[in-house]
Amino acid sequence: MGADEVMPHVFPNRFADAVGPDGGGPDRDRCLCTGYPDETQPATVSFHGDRQDTSAAGWRHLLALIDEAAADGRTVFKPFVELSAPERRQIVTLPTAIAKLTAVKHLVLYGTNLVRIPPEIGAMTSLEMFEPYTSHRLHWYPYELTRCAKLAHSTVSTRALYGNFKYRSPFPALRPLTGAGDVDLAVLDPGVWGADAVRICSVCDGPVDRELRQVWISRWVGTDVLPLLVNACSARCVAALPEPHSGYVSTPHTGGPDVVQPAAEW
Repeated sequence: MGADEVMPHVFPNRFADAVGPDGGGPDRDRCLCTGYPDETQPATVSFHGDRQDTSAAGWRHLLALIDEAAADGRTVFKPFVELSAPERRQIVTLPTAIAKLTAVKHLVLYGTNLVRIPPEIGAMTSLEMFEPYTSHRLHWYPYELTRCAKLAHSTVSTRALYGNFKYRSPFPALRPLTGAGDVDLAVLDPGVWGADAVRICSVCDGPVDRELRQVWISRWVGTDVLPLLVNACSARCVAALPEPHSGYVSTPHTGGPDVVQPAAEW
């Protein structure tokens, strides 16, 4: 090698051990919601409406893995490595049982078929590193993720996010106010509400039993700015939200095509 030639740098694959076994069919579904420049970007988007099949083998396997991790107090949790490809495809949300994983510091959700994460992730108070990288159907996260006060590092496929700075993908429209008598908050359509039930306020942790106010807010979490869905029990709790991150929509908002976002930076 000549003096003027530069030795190529080889970057290690940090996720080489984060991928489960192949075979038996595809392990995820394709998503076309986000990641498009202005000229090809859809004007409106909706939540993925997939409902979790709790009778599926993959779901039962995941529940068992969570129980094992909670019992042995492990600090690193990579559950999808231990699922077959068909089982991984069956999982569209994490179980609420993740609240038991209070010792986990590093959560790896690489290349999953997830479309949402439950607010119970906020109970994972030891979480320091969160890696849902290449889980391209995860376009948003629950506001409760901000309760993980030790979370300092994240690896997220940002182009898949609503409102991402590269493409400013649109946000799904939310209903700003819903009375408890208007809908059964324990039985919701995830394609409309982003959840199949809302019981606890994202802000005060009190019950959502009189009204539901949903808003979007973009906040720095770990090492990424994430679009966070807030399920609030009152206007007071919405008013108590912190300021959104600079360079994003400057106030909590209800999404939809009329929301004016800053210019894309791509």
